[in-house]
Amino acid sequence: MRLTAFTDVSLRLVMRLAVAEDEDLLTTRAVARTLAVPYTHMAKAVARLADMGLVETRRGRGGGLRLTGAGRRASVGAIVRELEGGGDLAGCEDDPPCPLRESCRLRRALRDAREAFFASLDAVSVEALTAAPTRGILVSLGVVGHSAE
Repeated sequence: MRLTAFTDVSLRLVMRLAVAEDEDLLTTRAVARTLAVPYTHMAKAVARLADMGLVETRRGRGGGLRLTGAGRRASVGAIVRELEGGGDLAGCEDDPPCPLRESCRLRRALRDAREAFFASLDAVSVEALTAAPTRGILVSLGVVGHSAE
C-alpha cells in the first residue's frame, strides 16, 4: 500500500511540529520550504490537520503553527486512517464498475489488508516517529517563521 502524497506531506508536517520548541511558531511557508513541499500542498495539509484538531494555527504578527496536545498524543494509524479515508483499494466502483464486484473476494481481502496496515500504525505514536536520530534532523531543518501564512 502506498500513501497518498497528501498523507505524506501531512505526516512530515506533524513530525516537524512535534520537535518545535513551544516558543517556536513555524509558518506554513517556512515548513513547506524546509520539508521540500510546495506551499499550496502544505497549506492544504495545515488546513486539514487543523480541522482534525491536530494543529493549531495563529494568523498575523507572532502567528504560526503549533501541534496541539491531541496531535502529540495521536497515533500514526489514526492520522493515516483519517487522511486516507476508507475507499476501495481496487477500482471496484470505477466507471464502468467491475462486473465481479458483487461476489468478488478480492475487495474484502484488500479491505482487511488495509485495516491490518492501519492497525500496525496504531501502535506508533507521533513521539516515536520523532525520536533520535530523526529528531536531530527535524530540528536542524527548522526555520522560525515570524507570521502565519
